[in-house]
Amino acid sequence: MKTGTPFCICLVCSHGGHLTEMLALMPAFEGYETFFFCYDADTTRRLGRAYLVPNRPRNPIEFARNLFRAARIMRTERPRLIVSTGAEIAIPVALVGKAFGVRLIHIECGAQVVTASVTGRVLYWLADAFFVQWPELLRVYGPHAQYRGSLIDET
Repeated sequence: MKTGTPFCICLVCSHGGHLTEMLALMPAFEGYETFFFCYDADTTRRLGRAYLVPNRPRNPIEFARNLFRAARIMRTERPRLIVSTGAEIAIPVALVGKAFGVRLIHIECGAQVVTASVTGRVLYWLADAFFVQWPELLRVYGPHAQYRGSLIDET
């Protein structure tokens, strides 16, 4: 899909380990137009093309604001794919993206070894492709989940 029409990808993640995992994926996005949707933090301010929102997890008012922010960005950027490594910030972006007909790939955080994350439990039902980084999570999530290894090499 690298030739022909522009293919814009929205990369959604929080800071910390979720961002580290997203950055490990960056070689796969080479040649594509990308932008980030992240919480505002020191590490995310250095990303370049990024939409940064306040970090107020579990705040229903901020969640609603992020739905509207995501809708505005989806209309402006018109991504054809959303890639998520979590956490909570991915839920409003995924909901709005799916309403806009955008395909969604979610990669469950590598820190989730035997239990599902809240974000993973929501995005499992929305994602066009859902990946886990530990084979133990295949039993937790079910047949839609795929295991292809870890993003971060532990060796």
